[in-house]
Amino acid sequence: MLPYSGLTYFVLILVPAIPAVYLGLRGRRVVPWILLASVGMLVVHVGNQPTDLPGAPVNVLWIVAGYLLLQWAAARGLLHVRSRRATPFGFALALFVALVPLVIVKFMAVHDPARGFGFLGISYLSFRVFDVLLGINDRLITVLSPATYFSYLLFFPTASAGPIDRYRRFLGDVSAPRSRPEFLKDLDEGVALLFRGLLYKFILAAVIETRWLEPASGGRTLASIISYTYAYSGFLFFDFAGYSALAIGVARVFGVRVPPNFDRPFLAGNIVEFWNRWHISLSAWFRDHIYMRIVLVATKKKWFQSRYTASYLAFAVSFVLMGLWHGFRIYFLLYGAYHATLLIGHSLVNRWARGRPALVGSGGWRLLGKLVTFNAVCFGFLIFSGHLGNIGFLAPSVAQEKTDLPGIVAETGAWLPAGTVQRAPAIMAEVDLVPESGARGFSVEPVPPLVPPPRPLYFEVTLIGDTSCSDR
Repeated sequence: MLPYSGLTYFVLILVPAIPAVYLGLRGRRVVPWILLASVGMLVVHVGNQPTDLPGAPVNVLWIVAGYLLLQWAAARGLLHVRSRRATPFGFALALFVALVPLVIVKFMAVHDPARGFGFLGISYLSFRVFDVLLGINDRLITVLSPATYFSYLLFFPTASAGPIDRYRRFLGDVSAPRSRPEFLKDLDEGVALLFRGLLYKFILAAVIETRWLEPASGGRTLASIISYTYAYSGFLFFDFAGYSALAIGVARVFGVRVPPNFDRPFLAGNIVEFWNRWHISLSAWFRDHIYMRIVLVATKKKWFQSRYTASYLAFAVSFVLMGLWHGFRIYFLLYGAYHATLLIGHSLVNRWARGRPALVGSGGWRLLGKLVTFNAVCFGFLIFSGHLGNIGFLAPSVAQEKTDLPGIVAETGAWLPAGTVQRAPAIMAEVDLVPESGARGFSVEPVPPLVPPPRPLYFEVTLIGDTSCSDR
C-alpha cells in the first residue's frame, strides 16, 4: 500500500498513532514504540509486494530484512575500524555496500522494469544509510544503538519519500524527554500540518491534475507543451509538499520534529534561493555531504587557481548525482545538469552584479530575478517529467494486432506522462472479452511497480474496419 494514498491508509495510521499519543501524554520514551510501529507499517507498505529474483519470486520483506542487516553490519564494522584507526579502505567498503543495492535497483528499473526488483523507499533509505556512515567516518557518531539505528532507517512517516532526516538530529528528538505541554504543542502543530497536507495533496493537486495536467498532457503543440509545463510544476509542488506536510505532521505525534521540506519555492528570487526553499532536506543533504566536501578537498589540495572553479565542479557533480539518484534516465541526468548550469550561471551573474549595487538593489531587478527563476525552474520540471519524450520524433511507437474478427485492426499507442520511469510501446496480450462468443481483444501490461511518482497510463485506440466489438 502506498503511504498517504487514501482513507484506508489514514485509518491504519491510527493503530500506531493512538499509543504514541498515550506515551506522549505520559512523558514516556517512544523509541521502542517507533521501532515496533515502523516494522508494522513496513509490512503494510510492502508486505504483499512480490519481486522476482533469478529463479523464483521472493517476498519483498525478506529483501528489506537482508538489506537492513547488511547495512547494520557495514555501519558497525566501520564504527569498529574508525574507533581504532583512520583508514580510507573501511569507509570506502562501507559506502560500496550501501551504494550497490541502490544502483542495482535503479539499473533494473530501466533494463528490466517488469521484474519489479527492489522495494518502496530504497532511494530515501539509502540517504539515511549514507548519513550514518558519513557521521561515523567524521567521528560525529561514536555510539550506534541497534534500536535507534533501525528506528531511524525505518521511521514510517518519512520512510518512502522523505523528508530526509539526519541521524544525530533524529537521535536528539527521540532521546530527549518530552513534557506534556511540549507534546500538546507538537500534537497541535502536527494536526495543522495534516490538514495542510490533505488540502495540498487531495484537493489542490488533484484539481490541477484532472482539470489542467491531464488535458494538457495529450497535446503536441507548443501551446500544449507550455501549458503542461506550468500544470506539471503546480501539480508537483502541491502533491509533494502535501505529502511532506502529512509525513511531518504524523512524525510530530511520535515526538520527531522532522525539518520542513518546502518554503514557498516559487517566490525565490534566484536559483540558489530556490534550492533553499524546494525539497530542502534533499538539497541540504547534497550541499553538506557532496558539495562542501568537494569544495573543501579542492581548496585544501589546491586543485584549481580559482576558488570559483572548485565551486562549479562541486555544483556539477552534486546535481548530476542528484539527477541520477532519481533514476537512470536521460531526462533525470539532463535535469541535474540543467540545474548545475543554472547555479553556475547565477554565480557568474552575481559576480558581474557586485559592481552595480544600484541595479541589484532596485525593485525591478528583484522582480526580474523572481520571474526568471520561476520560469527557469518550471522548464526544469518539464525536463524532469520526461514529457519531452512524447513530442515529435520522440513520440512512442505504435503496436498493431489483428483480432480474430475479420477486418479489425487495433492500433494502440501507449505513453507514460510526467514522472514515470519508463516510456514504452504497448505490450499486447490476447484475452477473451466475451468467451461465449469467441470474440478476442487486447490488453496492455500495467505500469511496473516502483514508479516515482505514480502517474496514470494513457492509451490511444483506433479501430479500423468493423467497430461492432465490445469496448469492455
